Amino acid sequence: AVVSTQSTGRPVIPGHVLVSPKRVEPSFTSLTPEETFDIFQGAQQLGSLLKQHHQTSSLTLVIQDGELAGQSVPHVHVHLLPRQPGDFQNNDDIYGEVERVDSRRGGNRSEEEMEEEARVYRTLLTEMVSKSGE
Repeated sequence: AVVSTQSTGRPVIPGHVLVSPKRVEPSFTSLTPEETFDIFQGAQQLGSLLKQHHQTSSLTLVIQDGELAGQSVPHVHVHLLPRQPGDFQNNDDIYGEVERVDSRRGGNRSEEEMEEEARVYRTLLTEMVSKSGE
């Protein structure tokens, strides 16, 4: 695969993770067809895992492509956010919160917390893949 996933040091809500191509590319429209396929396939697989793990039926996916769209890191990435009832009073407020949190420097979680979350998701993803092959 040509994508990577990572926890974010500045999560908007519990379970907020990122999927990005391994190649650093600032613009979504400059991704190769393979990278585009892989980033969305990765988001779909990780989204299934997040829905199950966070016991929800809904996800918000966000791509900010370019500075005017709120992109603060010059590397394409998709935000996956597992949604819960009432997590935002106005459902669309999540987009402004992603932009606000994304623009801050530094994180509010330790490396250890992010590594533990990544370990949990890796284990769940491995289990999910092995079950699909049965």
